[in-house]
Amino acid sequence: MDIGLITRKMANSLSTEQGAKIAIKEERGRAWSYSELHSISNAYANKLRDMGVQKGDRVGILLYNCLEYFGLYFAVAKIGAIAVRLNFRLTSSELEYAINDSETKVLCFHSTLANELEGIHDKTSVEKYICLLNDNEAKPQWADSWRTLESGSTEEVEEIDIKLSDPVMLMYTSGTTGRPKGAIWTHDTTLWFSTMQSLKWNFTERQIGMTTGPLYHVGAMEDIGLPVLLMGGTLIITKSQGFQIERILAVIEEERVTDCFLFPFMIYDMLNSKDLNTFSLPDLKTIYTGGDPLLPSALEQLKEKYPHIGVVQVYGLTEGTPIAASLDPEDAFLKGHTVGKPMPITEIKIIDDYGVNLPVGEVGEIAIKSPAVSIGYWRNTEETMETFVNGWCKTGDLGVFDEEGYLSIAGRKKDMIRSGGENIYAAEIEDILYRHKEIKEVSIIGIPDQRFIEAVCAVIVKREDAQLTEEDVIQYCVEHLASFKKPKKVIFVDELPRTPSGKIQKYLLRETYSQLPEEVTINDS
Repeated sequence: MDIGLITRKMANSLSTEQGAKIAIKEERGRAWSYSELHSISNAYANKLRDMGVQKGDRVGILLYNCLEYFGLYFAVAKIGAIAVRLNFRLTSSELEYAINDSETKVLCFHSTLANELEGIHDKTSVEKYICLLNDNEAKPQWADSWRTLESGSTEEVEEIDIKLSDPVMLMYTSGTTGRPKGAIWTHDTTLWFSTMQSLKWNFTERQIGMTTGPLYHVGAMEDIGLPVLLMGGTLIITKSQGFQIERILAVIEEERVTDCFLFPFMIYDMLNSKDLNTFSLPDLKTIYTGGDPLLPSALEQLKEKYPHIGVVQVYGLTEGTPIAASLDPEDAFLKGHTVGKPMPITEIKIIDDYGVNLPVGEVGEIAIKSPAVSIGYWRNTEETMETFVNGWCKTGDLGVFDEEGYLSIAGRKKDMIRSGGENIYAAEIEDILYRHKEIKEVSIIGIPDQRFIEAVCAVIVKREDAQLTEEDVIQYCVEHLASFKKPKKVIFVDELPRTPSGKIQKYLLRETYSQLPEEVTINDS
């Protein structure tokens, strides 16, 4: 059995009329029915096999969001190869690292992205580059080209021995602490994760889902996307560039979308849109969101404007189950400071530095066990042994359970600041500062301090026209937090360093501000 089950199941079980049902549609663009998705993925699979791609070989996918992305992904799965889903936002050197680390054999890319490969195409493990042409763009001389229906035979792919435990995808983590690592997803990891979501949210063939992130990311394909296809629904995929919330809302209405994943910044854009009142969104039942906490004020505005829409907040990570916990809409206001409870078939525990379980109310590292936990990092034994222990994924996130079983996030383990004998959690201070009307973004880090070993430092992006000062920030914290938690230093910046998937790279902030002169550390009392 393999992930190709999703296309085979639908193509074989649906009647001729049902087979014409739309499986995937680009926003205001092309669409493939379930029958087309199956036959085209077969064509890609047979072509790859003709090129010499065998079970276990790595096939890179460097594409913008498009129908072909799904065709290639299922094709790779059907021949037992491993899809390396590459981030199109990466620089040439970052791509070179991921390609060579995975030893990618064949790389499929959009012609628009040829420039990023131009200087490295002869420095990688890739034996064959396949260019998917955008509009009238020419392919580079060092690549071949494919068009959708010219790729290969649409006959059923010859069966080979593919086990559920075989790898199907490598997803390189965001690299908030340095070099990214290739998290290994297997066929059963992927199928279980889709099943877990379908069980939790009762997905059926009536679902019309919409993903708004890039398909190289689990937040766009594995979250919501594949579960909708597994259950026979329709999936709408958005463009990769030029995000405009007004366009997204219009597509939601036009396509009668029932379930949509919107990242927190998208929800803020939505609520701040001057055109919001023109969208009633009558068919939208659920908005899923995650990555960062959603501000309570945003929840209140959504509930007031769209009382028929439920908001589900989720928590997880690429290698440790992308949605490991979720907060049900009915709990959004009473438990909005938490990420909810574990998903179906998922266990979460809080452990200390020695792996010992901690009781309710104590902060420790979050560990996750589920059928969707990665089996390890690609050819990285040391990191695998450190992160994955007896089936549990040690997340590196700090958390705490309350008496009712709701999980709260206290920040990253490496973000915990040890100052004057006290444990200070960055997430708590960030949560307070995000409520300040003149603060747009904030990141709390620890910086060296001669007296306290570490001191709290707030790195802040102010809102436009804000007159906020360092003293203002410190005083605001004093009013809402214990004195020892207040920042000893406030640094204002134009922007925070982020990974391509939007996560703040705190290790870069720590490197940048670890050598501050002594005189900038203030307010020691």
